[in-house]
Amino acid sequence: MTDEFYLEQTIKNIQPVDASSYRACLNYWNQMGKPLHSLGKMETLWAQLAGIQKTVHPSVKKRALIVMCADNGVVAEGVTQTGQEVTAIVAENFFDDLTCTSLLCKKNHCDRFVVDIGMAVDTPRTIRKKICYGTKNMAKEPAMTRAEALAAIRVGIEMAEQLKKEGYQILATGEMGIGNTTISSAVTAVLLKDRIAQKSGIEYPSQTDIDACVDVVTGRGAGLSDDGLKRKKEAICQAISVNRPDPKDPIDVLAKVGGFDLAGLAGVFLGGAKEGLSVVIDGFISLAAALLAARIAPECVSYMIPSHESKEPGASLILDALHLDPGLCMDMCLGEGSGAVALLPFLDMAEEIYEHMGTFDEIHVEAYEEFST
Repeated sequence: MTDEFYLEQTIKNIQPVDASSYRACLNYWNQMGKPLHSLGKMETLWAQLAGIQKTVHPSVKKRALIVMCADNGVVAEGVTQTGQEVTAIVAENFFDDLTCTSLLCKKNHCDRFVVDIGMAVDTPRTIRKKICYGTKNMAKEPAMTRAEALAAIRVGIEMAEQLKKEGYQILATGEMGIGNTTISSAVTAVLLKDRIAQKSGIEYPSQTDIDACVDVVTGRGAGLSDDGLKRKKEAICQAISVNRPDPKDPIDVLAKVGGFDLAGLAGVFLGGAKEGLSVVIDGFISLAAALLAARIAPECVSYMIPSHESKEPGASLILDALHLDPGLCMDMCLGEGSGAVALLPFLDMAEEIYEHMGTFDEIHVEAYEEFST
């Protein structure tokens, strides 16, 4: 089966979430002995999980973080503070509890699956799913071929399929790759250019206006100087100008100005939706992948759970475009799955309350009455 046909079949098999389970879950929250809707997103997120899992009693006890690791040729343009070798170093550190996210996983009994989907070197302990030894420099040529992009998406879909078979109930997304805020900014600028332009009062976006969109969505990543940020924006503008990605074709955008980690994560979102798994979005890179997945198969957004709003400027624009409201607001911008895993204890608390809190009948208190506002 070709990768393109495999993707088409995945899209066809994404079903809407179960609205009846969603409503029943919300109704059960209303029977608990507390003011109506007083737990806010704790209630609505749990109801979303009920709709996804098609049960009034969802569970998130068996959870996994998928970390897609890849290198990006655009680092040659001086868009990062550290060298490309850091990607492999951090990928290996996940196995020794030397990263923030690995410690969060340990604390929150979340299994880790660290995938080499495109690092510039081989590492001994990562799951080897390498498409290529890093992408090409998008400022000079397409980052990858369309075939490579489709193959990388398939890796993510197959990871979701595998973990579903192993009994996992919820997936968290993470990544590691020096230069990946640069490619994420490029993808975001292209896919959201019309939306950004319209908000700015620009009716027909030109190349100059696209450059302005790049300026809006691009941040300092892991901590660039003013000169570094300038180089980063120039590299993105040049990449868009050289490659002319088609915003109506998300695979074309991914191939020309994206990365293997974005492709793999987009596949996780798509595969998770096909398998009836909720997938927690992490930070800006994960959001860019979610945006790609949504453009490929809009129905998959119903299976996405946003964890937090990254400080990267493009993050809020993607959340707004996908009509998603994150559960945490903590000024996080680390990535690597840190925000996605940080949301898990919030969901654990929701499950504990939902399953064990007394109802109005049980505590012998008259139920609150619903009034429209």
